[in-house]
Amino acid sequence: MKRTPTRLADGRELIYFDRRDDADRGAVDERDLPPRPAASELRYDPLTEEWVTVAGHRQGRTFLPPASECPLCPSAPGRPTEIPSPSYDVVVFENRFPSFSGGPFTAPGTPAEVGGLSEVRPGLGRCEVVCFTSEHDSSFSALSPDQVELVMEAWVDRTAELSATPGIEQVFCFENRGAEIGITLAHPHGQIYAYPYVTPRTRLTLGAAERHRERTGGNLFADVLAAEREAGVRVVTTNEHWTAFVPAAARWPVEVHIYPHRQVPDLVALDPAERAAFGPLYTEVLRRLDGLFGVPMPYVSAWHQAPVNVGRRLSYAHLELFSIRRAPGKLKYLAGSESAMGAFVNDVLPEEAARLLRTVITN
Repeated sequence: MKRTPTRLADGRELIYFDRRDDADRGAVDERDLPPRPAASELRYDPLTEEWVTVAGHRQGRTFLPPASECPLCPSAPGRPTEIPSPSYDVVVFENRFPSFSGGPFTAPGTPAEVGGLSEVRPGLGRCEVVCFTSEHDSSFSALSPDQVELVMEAWVDRTAELSATPGIEQVFCFENRGAEIGITLAHPHGQIYAYPYVTPRTRLTLGAAERHRERTGGNLFADVLAAEREAGVRVVTTNEHWTAFVPAAARWPVEVHIYPHRQVPDLVALDPAERAAFGPLYTEVLRRLDGLFGVPMPYVSAWHQAPVNVGRRLSYAHLELFSIRRAPGKLKYLAGSESAMGAFVNDVLPEEAARLLRTVITN
């Protein structure tokens, strides 16, 4: 793999990841771009003990442009984009409209100035875009095993570097796919958030893992995986290094978790064989999702990795994949119970969802 870092016209970092060592990445971004935005605000909610990010500059971000104006396609004569090169394999760059950044911070800093009991801090961190392929009309499910391995290497590279950045507490790699999910760009891509705090979901699961260890002496995630593999009824597919299954208490109509068979805290700790084995299984699962209702499935694909400084021995890196589509032409909306109370109601029996996914022909 060849790794080539460069800078965009406004100073943002861009990194090319190539399979070939002779790839020429000397193209320069000659656009006239506005200055980078100031850092967002983090406001503390004393009722939930969670941080909420306020990033007003994101209101102006690019929204569903036509393919001819896609900013994630390679640059062409007379049409410069976020990627200066006329071609690429995989690209990672700093988001132009970030939720977290290293920009200047001018917000008030005390509860008295803000009002209420909320503490305010700068939203320091980093947000990156990961372009999985230069082909605008492709999808992750269509990527070759070699291309998925290259994406994995990019995830590993960014996880390692961002985890070593001062002030970063957690690194989150994810993909939002489909207009129903709320994407703003159709090009196959994902994102990476480097948070300045440990996220609420991770704090909850690590608390559960700590209590499980105190009760049983075991690792909660490893025990869940072992139980699902033994039961078998919710397993969708498996190979030597990974298992994909629908969790017994799935919140979403279509929800699949993908675990490596070996406990590792993050993607960096996966060995070469595990990294290589991920792609064929994951793209198979994505094709099963697309085949379930005969239409491209909207989904969120989320890597759960250990925080940088806490809970690493309790953590177990895994991928959570879920969709809001519950039937052809029907979506699950997070209404009163889910949105207001955080109490999920799932219309689809997890065992039935797993059975249906297993019946999809993927060849």
